[in-house]
Amino acid sequence: MPDPNFPNIILYAIPFFVIAMLLEVYVTIKQGIKTYDPKDAFSSIAMGLGNVFLGFFSKALVLLAFLFIYQNFRLFTIPIAWWSFVLIFFADDLAYYCFHRISHECRLFWASHVVHHSSQHYNLSTALRQTWSGGFYTFIFWLWLPLLGFHPGMIMLQMSISLLYQFWIHTETIEKMPKWFEAVFNTPSHHRVHHGSNPLYLDRNHAGILIIWDRFFGTFQPELKDEKVVYGLVKNIDTYNPVKIAFTEWIDMFKDVFSSRKSLKSRLLYLFKPPGWRHDGTGQSSDDLRNEWLTNKNQHEAK
Repeated sequence: MPDPNFPNIILYAIPFFVIAMLLEVYVTIKQGIKTYDPKDAFSSIAMGLGNVFLGFFSKALVLLAFLFIYQNFRLFTIPIAWWSFVLIFFADDLAYYCFHRISHECRLFWASHVVHHSSQHYNLSTALRQTWSGGFYTFIFWLWLPLLGFHPGMIMLQMSISLLYQFWIHTETIEKMPKWFEAVFNTPSHHRVHHGSNPLYLDRNHAGILIIWDRFFGTFQPELKDEKVVYGLVKNIDTYNPVKIAFTEWIDMFKDVFSSRKSLKSRLLYLFKPPGWRHDGTGQSSDDLRNEWLTNKNQHEAK
């Protein structure tokens, strides 16, 4: 089978990103919605440009890993046909859900993913706020695809399609899509919840393109009118410096691993336990914060 030569659609989409952001700025001004902060937007754009530059290196690593498994260990040979693109659409989206969920539940992966959640604003520029480190190791969640027999070119094309889809959902200008669309696909409403720091919204709606995985695995949370989304982190990274945004959580994580007296097990758990975990029991995970919030809400409603 000849190697397919699929284009890098993300590079071709950059002009569209710029036009869409300018249009969103115009619409939000007309609607009287303040979603853009110039410093924050420029930080997001700088993170995106850094991600594209480093992507030349990380994507080479990913392609080599996919090719190595495909050429030496694949279980089947899945041809490049219309039906295989349907299969990889669902397979890639499930892989993305697993990656995204674990990136919120394991601090080692959160260290790179936190970048995307670090803005306290929600607009199309936020979609460009991408990691500088994640591309070099998060691809492990996709390794089962070349093992099954999907061609590496197909996999990387579908990964790009998924990333491209997720651009438009980073907006407050669209309130709701039609009900059938909201039931199946990831939408601005679903993804606003995902970017919320409200205890109810923490670690919910990990979808890439399809919201069905969240509904099936119990991580779905609808956006509620009486619970306005507060964007950002439980503890925000208060800086516009792209380098600090990219590496602050890495530094904090390794400080927790190596500082003070603790057992080897505790040191390792700082890498693999959820963000907020502390070896002395003083930390709070997103589940702890959510349960505390729900308990307080139920007690308040019972009075």
